[in-house]
Amino acid sequence: MKTPILIAAIFFSGLTFAQEKKQDTVKTKTIEGVTMTKQIFKKQSDRFVYDVAASPVTKGNTTFDLLKQTPLLSTTDDKTLKITGKNNALIFINGRKTNMDAESLTQFLKNTPAENIQRIEVITVPGSEYQVESSDGIINIVLKKKMSDGTSGNMRMSNSQNKYNSSNASFSVNYRKDKLGINANLSGGESINPQSYILRNRTGNVQNESVGDIDDPNKNIGGYLNIDYQLTEKSNLALSWNSWANKSYNSTINLLNTITRYDENGNLASTNYTKTKNKEDARNYNNSVNLNYELKLDSLGSKLNLNAAYLNYKRFQYSDNNTMIKDPAGDFTQNSKKIIQDIPQIINNFSGTVDYIQKFKNDFTFSAGGNFNKTKTDNDTKNYTYPYDISGNQLPSENDFNHFIYDENIYGVYVTFEKKFSDKLSGKVGTRYEITNSLGTADSWKNNVESNQKIERNYNNLLPYLSFNYAINDKNNLSYSFSSRMRRPSFWELNPVKNLITEDNYTQNNPFVKASSTYNQELTYMYKNSYFFILNHTYVKDQITQVPLQRSYIDPKTNQERIQLAYIRTNFGDKQEMSAMVGIQKTFFKQYLTTNFNVGVQHNINDGFLNTDPTTGQVFDDYINNRKSTSVVIQTNNTLRLDKKKTWFLGANFFYIDKQQIELGVLKNLMSLDLSLKKNWNDWTFAVNVNDVLRTNIVEIEDFQDNGNYNYIRNDQYRRNLTVSITYNFGNQKVKKVRDIESASDAIKNRTR
Repeated sequence: MKTPILIAAIFFSGLTFAQEKKQDTVKTKTIEGVTMTKQIFKKQSDRFVYDVAASPVTKGNTTFDLLKQTPLLSTTDDKTLKITGKNNALIFINGRKTNMDAESLTQFLKNTPAENIQRIEVITVPGSEYQVESSDGIINIVLKKKMSDGTSGNMRMSNSQNKYNSSNASFSVNYRKDKLGINANLSGGESINPQSYILRNRTGNVQNESVGDIDDPNKNIGGYLNIDYQLTEKSNLALSWNSWANKSYNSTINLLNTITRYDENGNLASTNYTKTKNKEDARNYNNSVNLNYELKLDSLGSKLNLNAAYLNYKRFQYSDNNTMIKDPAGDFTQNSKKIIQDIPQIINNFSGTVDYIQKFKNDFTFSAGGNFNKTKTDNDTKNYTYPYDISGNQLPSENDFNHFIYDENIYGVYVTFEKKFSDKLSGKVGTRYEITNSLGTADSWKNNVESNQKIERNYNNLLPYLSFNYAINDKNNLSYSFSSRMRRPSFWELNPVKNLITEDNYTQNNPFVKASSTYNQELTYMYKNSYFFILNHTYVKDQITQVPLQRSYIDPKTNQERIQLAYIRTNFGDKQEMSAMVGIQKTFFKQYLTTNFNVGVQHNINDGFLNTDPTTGQVFDDYINNRKSTSVVIQTNNTLRLDKKKTWFLGANFFYIDKQQIELGVLKNLMSLDLSLKKNWNDWTFAVNVNDVLRTNIVEIEDFQDNGNYNYIRNDQYRRNLTVSITYNFGNQKVKKVRDIESASDAIKNRTR
């Protein structure tokens, strides 16, 4: 069930993804021994570089497995990647953002052999030339430079078991002949995503508790086709198409709801029970096409890059929400309320980008460019409410329709100047100027009464960027970065739809959400390209988040007091995050053991207040979050080679996140121990992975308000699972795409999640 997942997933979403870039492996000579040593992990200008081609962990891994073991990267759900101290991670390949949606990208990374990768670059503070939002970072995957003609590919099958069984399969092929390069992928899978919830809240003398399960069946199929043709020695033309479809029918919510009432002395007065039985059918379609032209201007690397793209996203969601009460026999078979929801969403986006890069012989680079995005979303929501009397007889329906159309135009230009002053000192400065014009119109009909709303927002933003890197000597490196960014609300956040969890528990989106501003600073010290120390500060103004609001009311049917709990999407004050982290990335015992370990302290400062739903005007009790927290974060990834031939590997990964204050309350500590065993045999790789061995990766959030209100969430997504996979690589493994292309619509894709 998609909607309730948002309550817990908000803490980790966005996960979203990685980037790739090319950087040459650095070799150093020692005068005494004339021996060559490769630097596996190092700091370069505005990024960390992990030379995986020189690391023993690559063989037999998938790209996703490799990214999980990259310093500064982590995942809490085995689906999304996060850079330490950042909200999301965006995936780039060879410096170009991947032209895929979130789900298909995850499958792509899990089905791409890591042997094709030369380097992974982690850009914690992206420059002005990147179209990123908020405090997003970039993971840039640099592929090996293999130019042979021929055909290659891989096939992968996997099967996982947690509460339910799931299976996935993929087929990828690359073809290269002279000036033509073609690569394609087809993947699919079937799974049931289980969740268990405990939702408990209290205000005054009334407590409400909902306990039960959510089962979300999913069938996925998708793929991509990229065609790249070299027109001349200096120019290329490429066409890319990506498609992904998801079908989630018969998703169910089954919750037992208990309302407990106390008298003024705290004694139990009454207890009432209801059951929530919801069923949802949903399907998603995501298609995008991108046309790219690249012209090389000189031998130094100057070039002109043009992109035009179209993105179409469709989601159709139909849900049947039922509140059941006991019949005379004591069984939950009698209806108390039924709500039918029809919630479609259609998104169309047209985009264009221009990038001009001029390189000079004196190690100076000038870059300039612009982008245009035009997006229109159409959300025609229909709610049908059917009340029942105390005898179970259906009463006349109450209809609530809302047709919300959102138009948005974004214009952006940027300039950057990058200069290498000496072998020790380099710097980069730039700025991005963005103009955003949006108009949202909501035509509502509630019980045949029409109302109209218009929400217009026009704002301009100047977003500066600065970084420098100073190599003190061969062993010590110091760097600093500053960046300012905007975080625009996702399109689903703006759609003013109410998603029901129980009769008194729902989420409410908000068309009045405005963009937030984020300011990032980072200071990094690295020693011997193996040990690092990072200080980070992030300030968010008008934070976009989900806020829990409660109120008590009298049920007109029973004349008894009840509690309503709403998770409101809105701007909620300001927030600061500060972190200090030390880490190490090294190999030991003649490369039999590869480890990366980091430990840090994170300090959160929250400052927000809300008591009214901006969409409906409903007044709730005050919700105040002006609390601070300091927490410890630990992560370690270890790979042990078990034989000389490099065919057997044992992996042990662990993370621990101490309890910390977030918008919804105190997020209790999370941890996970993951183990893996892998065997490489010729072109085959056999792997067994066990995630969350100790079953400790369970979300718990608790909040106490000074006015006595209490809220508690426990969400178990059954992270412990066993996965068995088989991968077969075939053909000429030296085949590589002509180049990798960034789509003009990529900056919009993360807002459809």
